[in-house]
Amino acid sequence: MTGNTTHTARPTASAVLGDLDARHQTITGLRALADFLETTPAVPVNKHGHDLLVCVRTGDDTSAAALVDQVAALLGVEVADERDNGGHYTATRTFGRISYSIVHIPDRSHREFHARTSYESNIRLDNGQDNQGQGVGEIAGRVA
Repeated sequence: MTGNTTHTARPTASAVLGDLDARHQTITGLRALADFLETTPAVPVNKHGHDLLVCVRTGDDTSAAALVDQVAALLGVEVADERDNGGHYTATRTFGRISYSIVHIPDRSHREFHARTSYESNIRLDNGQDNQGQGVGEIAGRVA
């Protein structure tokens, strides 16, 4: 970015409901970061790029998927629908080495994840590890 760069507003469908102050702060922060990185070449960046991920946390599965659909249309991309395989509903657009993704994690996937991880507080790994990287653990106070 240079000091002569101008940012023009693009027409959008309708403003996405939410915290407009957070939106403004995000945009301002991204511009400030870009300016900083450009003027401070000694600061490294990830050679593989960066991701800006927005998780939909509103409404039910139907309204959340509809929001992803709306944003996909604004981004000009297709939706990646992995829900039948236990996955997510996502739209991603890449800008150079930066990607913007909006993702909806279906309620069923949330419930399955919490069911699988609900026992984690009952397992503690010991500090000792064998050569395969597998530790000796305790389950509910017993040595495994």
